[in-house]
Amino acid sequence: MADYLVIVESPAKAKTIGKYLGKKYIVKASMGHVRDLPKSQMGVDVKEDFEPRYITIRGKGPVLKELKTAAKKVKKIYLAADPDREGEAIAWHLAHSLGIDPNSDCRVVFNEITKQAIKDAFKTPRKINMDLVDAQQARRILDRLVGYNISPLLWKKVKKGLSAGRVQSVAVKMIIEREKEIQEFKPEEYWSIEGQFKMDDETFDAKFYGVDGKKKSLASEEEVQTVLKKIKGKEFDISSVSKKERKRNPVAPFTTSSLQQEAARKLNFRARKTMMIAQQLYEGIDLGKEGTVGLITYMRTDSTRISETAQTESKEFIEKNYGKEFLRQGKRVDKKGSNAQDAHEAIRPTSVFYEPKDVKAYLSRDQLRLYKLIWERLVASEMAPAVMDTMSVDLTNQGVIFRATGSKLKFPGFMKVYIEGNDDGKKEEDRLLPDLEEGGVVSKEDIEPHQHFTQPPPRYTEARLVKTMEELGIGRPSTYAPTLDTIQRRGYVALEEKRFIPTELGEIVLHLIVEFFPEILDVEFTAKMETDLDSIEEGNHRWVQIIDDFYQGFEKRLLVAEEEMKEVEIKDEPAGETCEKCGHDMVYKMGRYGKFMACSNFPDCRNTKAIVKEIGVTCPTCHEGQIVERKSKKKRMFYGCNRYPECEFISWDKPISRPCPKCQQLLVEKKSKKGVQVQCTSCDYKEESN
Repeated sequence: MADYLVIVESPAKAKTIGKYLGKKYIVKASMGHVRDLPKSQMGVDVKEDFEPRYITIRGKGPVLKELKTAAKKVKKIYLAADPDREGEAIAWHLAHSLGIDPNSDCRVVFNEITKQAIKDAFKTPRKINMDLVDAQQARRILDRLVGYNISPLLWKKVKKGLSAGRVQSVAVKMIIEREKEIQEFKPEEYWSIEGQFKMDDETFDAKFYGVDGKKKSLASEEEVQTVLKKIKGKEFDISSVSKKERKRNPVAPFTTSSLQQEAARKLNFRARKTMMIAQQLYEGIDLGKEGTVGLITYMRTDSTRISETAQTESKEFIEKNYGKEFLRQGKRVDKKGSNAQDAHEAIRPTSVFYEPKDVKAYLSRDQLRLYKLIWERLVASEMAPAVMDTMSVDLTNQGVIFRATGSKLKFPGFMKVYIEGNDDGKKEEDRLLPDLEEGGVVSKEDIEPHQHFTQPPPRYTEARLVKTMEELGIGRPSTYAPTLDTIQRRGYVALEEKRFIPTELGEIVLHLIVEFFPEILDVEFTAKMETDLDSIEEGNHRWVQIIDDFYQGFEKRLLVAEEEMKEVEIKDEPAGETCEKCGHDMVYKMGRYGKFMACSNFPDCRNTKAIVKEIGVTCPTCHEGQIVERKSKKKRMFYGCNRYPECEFISWDKPISRPCPKCQQLLVEKKSKKGVQVQCTSCDYKEESN
């Protein structure tokens, strides 16, 4: 019979830990929280110091019964939920349900699920940290007070099924404000002049820099012509040559935020998917003969530090596989953000010796891709900087200066393993220049001016929104993915070409919250609230006082909103079509995933249709229908004929209206990391990327 019962959250985690602990331990899963505030009511007594009323979560009765039965058969119970506020709260709720003294040494925490980490953790059990529990309770109660007071108001004044939350409302506000910036943006004209020059038999490019030693911007075609008229003849003097060595340092290992951003850029993963797969890698993967092993450390963290053991392992691996010259010299300094709690290590492999190629056979495609990203980032962070030879050359003709820049990778350093992605997807490449010397002469081959217009700020991608929220101190590592998921499920925003756009419903709800509850949407207020929650965790503030300070003002605003908030009628907009089933007018309605068309004769007629957007291209198959944008079940954009199912033409690539000049067949736009390239679907005709 086992002597000890260990309770964790998930069966996968239980399986991995059970393997390391041996026969004296029985490991069971609570399947997350066993108690929570009731769904059907507030569950918080505002008159009695915001006392929460917890109940057993529906469906968790059998789980609790099994745990209680197991608890009677052992000498001691250990609570080994995740090492964060949520995990501490789960342990506290379990202690209450199972009659465990929270001040006893019942709590076990570990940052990674490896044999040594588990054995070390069980040598030093501790009591439940009530500061951590109180910080989680404060967040839960705060969100309940906001959500369960404002949401019924929105149901009454706008429509059923709406919700409002602290962090989600600020995220929606950011998306709407960005859209407003884009709509109000006024493009400004500017020009550039690009030149092609020749030295002996080598040609290279340079751009206009300035006149008479001063940098000059070009705002109009007139200014461009003034510059071009100054240039006489073909020869340009090499007026200056600057050669430098530039070092590029590796980036730190992943935090939750940076992992979500990089997985979005490089793997096209949504934040929720990234965290789901990271959870699997953390809880354990069956590696055949070796058994189940946790491959990464805990995935909810805002720290970039790594343990001495991880540093030692990494150095050993790098020296053996790449050479001593690739080792980072000196100690890496971890930059700690002002909002970082730094409670756990960075996200890293539990051992650098679990190389991606060695575990490939045991991982799914997505698990391998994410693990490879985490593994490469850790190894690169412990490697030497990359060294670039850079060269800058000024070419002068009658005081007109063109500047050419070039760079060459002298020593790859960490770039041998990993290069951080960027939001525009461009890769860094060598730009080589001929061996130019000051005082020499080059000849002009071609000079061409280009007109440009300033671009509006880009819409938020998931990665960009997470990054901005982190910079502003809104939310914490555990909240990013659920926040983005919630605002989409509520229909406040939609994803279009992987970028967030606000819906009409989102704008209506935001307008009402701005009018009656401005503090909830104030970025500084939300960031301060996160800091206050951190201070509860650190034992510097009582949670009741923090909640009370907020609620005093909030309660007054609630009373005003109840009296003064007017009902908003979301009128159905005519779609300009008639229902093919009953002949009534079709209207636009707002649904969970944005607008759609529905029959105005509802509920007698329940006909609905997706809104399709024509792209101005006639179907190349039937020559009658129009090509429209459609979305697959996985929300991926594709193009098809509007006469479907009579015509079954589909294309993942966007067709364009002009035919191939070579064979007169269909041309499409193919997207890649280098840009958009026009290609023929029938022959080998291609156009340069733009």
